[in-house]
Amino acid sequence: MTGPLRGVRIVMMGGLGPGPFCGMLLGDLGADVIRVDGLAAVDGPLPIDYPVRRGQRSLAADVKDPRGRDLVLRLVAAADAFVDVYRPGVAERLGIGPDELCERNPRLVYARMTGYGQDGPLAGHAGHDINYIALTGALHGIGTAESPVPPLNLVGDYGGGGMLLAVGLLSAILEARESGTGQVLDVAMVDGVATLLAPYFGMVPAGTWRDRRHDNLLDGAAHFYGVYATADGGHFAVGAMEPKFYAELCERLGVDVPHDDDAPGNWAAHRATLAARFAEKTRDEWERILAAPGCCATPVLSLTEAPGHPHLAARRTFVEVDGVPQPAPAPRFSRTRPQPPTAPSLPGDHTRAVLRELGMDARGISELVQAGVVAQSNREER
Repeated sequence: MTGPLRGVRIVMMGGLGPGPFCGMLLGDLGADVIRVDGLAAVDGPLPIDYPVRRGQRSLAADVKDPRGRDLVLRLVAAADAFVDVYRPGVAERLGIGPDELCERNPRLVYARMTGYGQDGPLAGHAGHDINYIALTGALHGIGTAESPVPPLNLVGDYGGGGMLLAVGLLSAILEARESGTGQVLDVAMVDGVATLLAPYFGMVPAGTWRDRRHDNLLDGAAHFYGVYATADGGHFAVGAMEPKFYAELCERLGVDVPHDDDAPGNWAAHRATLAARFAEKTRDEWERILAAPGCCATPVLSLTEAPGHPHLAARRTFVEVDGVPQPAPAPRFSRTRPQPPTAPSLPGDHTRAVLRELGMDARGISELVQAGVVAQSNREER
């Protein structure tokens, strides 16, 4: 392994969303991420978040079996961190809670990744991204004046979940290497989403943000910050907030529309004028016309179009792994550059290899396989 996190080992329980996404982030940067997946997922259909399984290895084990639980205990003995993705109390019932694992490894960072956190009235409730962003106020601010619109599952699962988990893990690992003692992290998506909203919680009481959808500078109400339809059914994104950038935009559009950033009552009329102008040409035509450094205007690209854009191609923002275009490892490092990402791991792809690293011989591994405690996928062993 190469990259700035070389030498860091993370063991995490398998799941969807923030867990494997965090595993991808850390694995991309050189960490050894071992994911413990369930037996039922071995040789099954591809997970819906297949690409975020890259940069990890997968051991498939039945942790309800004492022998499977013992494998987790052996794995964490030499790990920096462990990630529990269950609802509160489940890990304890399985015998892999903080007490059991930290007794085996006092330096272990034990992170608990949930939606609602470890305490509070909703701690034991099930939920998904849309629920967490609804409860914290984020969903209320995204969408049209008539209705909120879910922003994919980016805000809760990945921004407020997986990325916050990565920050927490790395922070606690650094501290544990100084102090020699691990700790338990309570990583909740509701907390992460609330953190992302920090500027807006400050602007509402200051009177610089109205707590209504589509009525503010950054939520689509302002004519100089929004999306416009083009003649061919495409869309163009405009972010010309500053007067000098807005002036250049209007010059290239060939319109004379006041900026009026301090006059929200005029925004709707100005937006109608700009919308009529954008509707006169195709998206590609506007891209050529507005290709100036100060316009702050870009075409709205689809997921299939984005990797081919000249800027993203020049930066190699996307890479192709097993024929699937996907984001390249980020951020960029000048010296400790990570290796190119390898194919995502599916449940059980590395079971035998991981068990060999734990010191088990071929006979011992075969006995566990035959007993249904672990499983190796039918794909070529990686």
